[in-house]
Amino acid sequence: MIEVKENPKNGSGFDTVHTFEGWKVAFITYAEQYGELKTVKRHTKTDEAFVLVKGEATLFTADGDEPLEKTALQKEKLYIVKKNTWHHLRVSEDALLIVVENSDTSKENTESRTAR
Repeated sequence: MIEVKENPKNGSGFDTVHTFEGWKVAFITYAEQYGELKTVKRHTKTDEAFVLVKGEATLFTADGDEPLEKTALQKEKLYIVKKNTWHHLRVSEDALLIVVENSDTSKENTESRTAR
């Protein structure tokens, strides 16, 4: 048996489409939070995986207080941001990404700071 879910496209930028036994899958589309690099965040309990489906996306990452590294995402490649890695995702207005992470990833186990 299969279940088919579509991108809800409700304009929030991050839309969870499926949660199951400790993990969730979401779609990321353009929203203000995925625009200009102002802040970075890190998840303290989980890795996070991204796949670029269409459009363009840039991933900014840093370990600790290191300067941010910039990675242009390529389609059909899996990018895994390890837990406790500072990161920000900037996407084009036509972008669509798939993200997989622990289902309990939330503000309670995510830290934010101003980008440097």
